[in-house]
Amino acid sequence: MKLLFLGDLVGRTGRTAVIEQLPAIVEDQQLDFVVVNGENAAAGFGITEQILQDVLDAGADVVTTGNHVWDQRDTLVYIERQDRLLRPVNFPSGTPGRGAHLFTARNGAQVMVANVMGRVYMDALDDPFAAIERVVDDCPLGAVADAIIIDVHAEATSEKQAMGHFLDGRVSLVVGTHTHVPTADHQILPGGTAYMTDAGMCGCYDSVLGMDKEEPVNRFQRKIPGGRFTPAEGEATISGVAFETNDRTGLAERVAPVRIGGHLEPVIPPFWNL
Repeated sequence: MKLLFLGDLVGRTGRTAVIEQLPAIVEDQQLDFVVVNGENAAAGFGITEQILQDVLDAGADVVTTGNHVWDQRDTLVYIERQDRLLRPVNFPSGTPGRGAHLFTARNGAQVMVANVMGRVYMDALDDPFAAIERVVDDCPLGAVADAIIIDVHAEATSEKQAMGHFLDGRVSLVVGTHTHVPTADHQILPGGTAYMTDAGMCGCYDSVLGMDKEEPVNRFQRKIPGGRFTPAEGEATISGVAFETNDRTGLAERVAPVRIGGHLEPVIPPFWNL
C-alpha cells in the first residue's frame, strides 16, 4: 500500500499549495491513503470547517491536529459531525471529537490513524503512551488494521523518538509534527515501523516556523509582543513523508521524505513514478 503524510499546514500559503497540488500527487502516484496535519491552516491557528472540507476534497483521507485544535471555537461543535478530523487522543474523557479511528483506503484496506500530543514543554494532557497503547491493543496491526499511522504532535524530539521505539513492530508509521522543521532521520526501525521525527510544515520556509519573520525576531530580541503572529505569504513548500507497507504484515517496506516547491531543496521519494 502507498501512503503519504503531510506536515502542518500553515496559513493560506500552505493550505493553498496542498489543495491545488494534492489531487495530481494522489493520481500520479496512485496513493492509497493520505493524512494531513491541518492544525495551523486557518491564519496559522486552528482549522475551520470550510478549510477542512477543502483539504478533504483535495484528496486527504484524514486531517489531524494538535495543540491548536480548539483555536477556532466552532471546532468544538463541528468536530462532532466531521469523522475525518482527529484531535489528540489523550485529551481527557468527554472532550468533543475523536483521537483515533479506522478508515477505509482507496484500495479497500483498513487504516487506523491516531493523533496524540506529547507532554514535554506542552500542555499536560493524559499519558500519551498509555493512550496509544489502548489504540493499538484495540486495533492490532495485521489482524484488524492493514496499516496504522500515528501522528505524534510534540515539542521534544526525545519524546517522539521514544514513541517510535515504543511502537516499533506494532504500527506502520510514527511521524512527528508541531515543530515545523523537516528532520533528516527517516528510517525503518528494527521491528519494521517507518519513523521520522518531524514531517516539517506545508508553508513558506522564508519565515520563522511559517510566520512572518519580523514579529518573532522582535519578541526574541525585546521580550515584548509588538503585534500578532501572521503566516508568511511567500512561496510554499509541501513537506511530508511517503511510505509503502507490506500488504500481509502492514509494516513498512520503504520510507522517504517529500519536499515539493518553495525555498527548500526538492526531495522526491525514489520509489515514486516521475
